[in-house]
Amino acid sequence: MGLQLPLEQNGNICQSLAMAKTSFSCSACGASFSKWSGRCEGCGEWNTIVEDKGLSSGGPAKKSLGLKRGRTIPLSDLSTQEDPPPRTLSGVGELDRVLGGGLVDASAILVGGDPGIGKSTLLLQAAARFARNGLKTIYISGEEASAQVRMRAQRLGLSSSPVMLGAETNLRDILTTLEAEKPQLAIIDSIQTMWSDRVDSAPGSVSQVRAAAHELTTFAKTNGISIVMVGHVTKEGQIAGPRVVEHMVDTVLYFEGERGHQFRILRAVKNRFGPADEIGVFEMTGRGLSEVTNPSALFLSDRGDPTPGSVVFAGIEGTRPVLVEMQALVAPSPHSQPRRAVVGWDSSRLAMILAVLEARCGVPFAGLDVYLNVAGGMKISEPAADLAVAAALLSAREDTALPKDTVIFGEISLSGALRPAPQTENRLKEAQKLGFTAAIAPSGGKSVTIPGLSLQKTSDLVGFVGEYFAAG
Repeated sequence: MGLQLPLEQNGNICQSLAMAKTSFSCSACGASFSKWSGRCEGCGEWNTIVEDKGLSSGGPAKKSLGLKRGRTIPLSDLSTQEDPPPRTLSGVGELDRVLGGGLVDASAILVGGDPGIGKSTLLLQAAARFARNGLKTIYISGEEASAQVRMRAQRLGLSSSPVMLGAETNLRDILTTLEAEKPQLAIIDSIQTMWSDRVDSAPGSVSQVRAAAHELTTFAKTNGISIVMVGHVTKEGQIAGPRVVEHMVDTVLYFEGERGHQFRILRAVKNRFGPADEIGVFEMTGRGLSEVTNPSALFLSDRGDPTPGSVVFAGIEGTRPVLVEMQALVAPSPHSQPRRAVVGWDSSRLAMILAVLEARCGVPFAGLDVYLNVAGGMKISEPAADLAVAAALLSAREDTALPKDTVIFGEISLSGALRPAPQTENRLKEAQKLGFTAAIAPSGGKSVTIPGLSLQKTSDLVGFVGEYFAAG
């Protein structure tokens, strides 16, 4: 006869087994699973699924709903003339632009980017500027010693800045230090190196990153301290760890750029206190990062005479117009499967443009390798670049250069029709300011007249191909 347990003890064992149920998360994308497997179904990475252990329990859970009732306010009682949150300017115009006009008190900011792209350099320069403007600032490095940070500060000419330095990875010690020093701005470099003794997993795991981000964000809100956290990115360009970390913070910034280019783009992906998709442009120099007030002129500085496959696109990034060069190369393919290589644009959108050109305009690209590049290391995501990409592809295929000093923008639909792009006037004003005399845009939308710039409108892709290219 088997061992018989009292009913109450048997119930306790079942409850303990239910509480001991574990879950698993992918350390690359943060997807959750009920059991372990060798390959993540979310991102396709191998050997990235780890056990997701929660916080160490401090005893049995309470059955009460809460200790006190939360305070609620009717929406009609809120003042319609409420002042905007106070901001502190850093003095770095491009950074202040991306933040929405400056640093908001008690805000949590997450900055991501590829290793070596310049995140630590940017934040050290920003910390020095904030400190010189009277903001008590502390820079805590979990990846480098204080001496290494000091050496970088000397190279950047910031050694005399009143920034407090610290090298620590224990989250409990960091929070104790912040509570004692009471800074107005704290920079944590990086969130993947922080570890909490309340989480039974290694530093950098999904559980540790989530717990550290939650503790730091809560501390920032309750103590009125602005906290900037640095986050590593995966090879797909996303911030490593669970996406819930991005939902915890107020602002998410990505620092983009190519190693071979001197340009760096700081892009706001999420901002509760300002416009999203705003960008700031920097140039990497021997003395650190210098801001670029006119990115269009910088992106087009190396552009010479018009050549086949080269088209200037008038785009909008956040609230600012930016002119960039779209470069295309079309060559016969020696392989049975032609190559489609894209840098700085969406590869699936390139496939759509090629299909529309072939199906609606009768321009085949079968048996041809297609290469597309956005000059200067810029990344374009808006659909208004469709017409510029199509023009670059046709120009490269037909070996015909478009007229000089011409910008192009417009969205292409699957039917071949062209749709007008938003903020047409701002695009044209930026083009005219840089010396362009002509623009090609879709018909429709409100009419805009810019002195010194002729606007040529076209209704569909077929008419555009027939007017500017002898495709065949």
